[in-house]
Amino acid sequence: MSRYAAAHEDPQGPGDARPTALQIIKDEGVEGKLKGKVIVITGTSSGIGIETARALAETGAKLFLTARNLDKAKKACAEFFDASRMEFIELDLTSFDSVRAAAKSILDKTDKINILVENAGCMAVPELELTKDGHEMQFGVNYLAHFLFFELLKPALLAAVTPELNSRVVVLSSSAHQHGGINESDNYNFQKGGYDPWRSYGQSKTADIYLANEIDRRYGSRGLHATSVHPGGIMTELSRYIPPEVLQTLASSDVAKKMIKSPEQGAATTVWAAIGKQWEKAGGKYLENCQEAPPAKQIDPHFGKGYAPHAYDPEREARLWKDALKIVGLA
Repeated sequence: MSRYAAAHEDPQGPGDARPTALQIIKDEGVEGKLKGKVIVITGTSSGIGIETARALAETGAKLFLTARNLDKAKKACAEFFDASRMEFIELDLTSFDSVRAAAKSILDKTDKINILVENAGCMAVPELELTKDGHEMQFGVNYLAHFLFFELLKPALLAAVTPELNSRVVVLSSSAHQHGGINESDNYNFQKGGYDPWRSYGQSKTADIYLANEIDRRYGSRGLHATSVHPGGIMTELSRYIPPEVLQTLASSDVAKKMIKSPEQGAATTVWAAIGKQWEKAGGKYLENCQEAPPAKQIDPHFGKGYAPHAYDPEREARLWKDALKIVGLA
């Protein structure tokens, strides 16, 4: 059982006894211990991306911090930014060209990456919108762009593997994966109609679980492991598409008031997955509240615990991987 299990049994709202990302760093004893290592993080201009970067900066590693709006990211990370070992990289996840350019920029500067945190995303886009490459926005940003980014950085992740320190990928998912699994291969973009903001978000977050599961299945034996993470409920810019009246209802709910985490707490499971000793040479699991998630006792995409039955499905994971390679132009 995780040392943090008890702290999550009776949540009392942001700032309660649940751990922060910085506490994870201290508890794992990795302050200043990853000097010479390289970490890449997407989405570092807001929310838990900032707190993930802040905590991982304490390891002493070289950080590549990506964001679509670099000015915003620079202001957001100013308190802990160290130009001697941190660098901002422009990355617009609505564009495969931008993904390729960002990956090239990173690989021009390093041939080894120890940890990749795929944190950026969008949620509950109200109407069907398409990325610059013509893919449904949430599936395109949350899954396809991150799939391509991983594929392009994969050689550096594999090159960094040593017997003492395997490489890791952490993919941000969500309890919202419980909204449903992935569509059929000819309907990822809701071409057949029926677009729903939450159903779409659920598809993208299930796809993120499948990405981590399949990375671990394909490359775990070579020392490259992956986990997927539900950070918990956090009021950040990710919520910008949710109608104000819905947010107000959530904010006034006694359950929500207790379940909501601060951004610092919301980044804790990500950081635990990235540097926790338990995940050295292990992966292929969906994590929440700084522990491996159990099967869900009931389906509740907003505040439910555990994973839905469709979260582990090797056949669909393989199908999505094969489809994604074609979609991003790698097959």
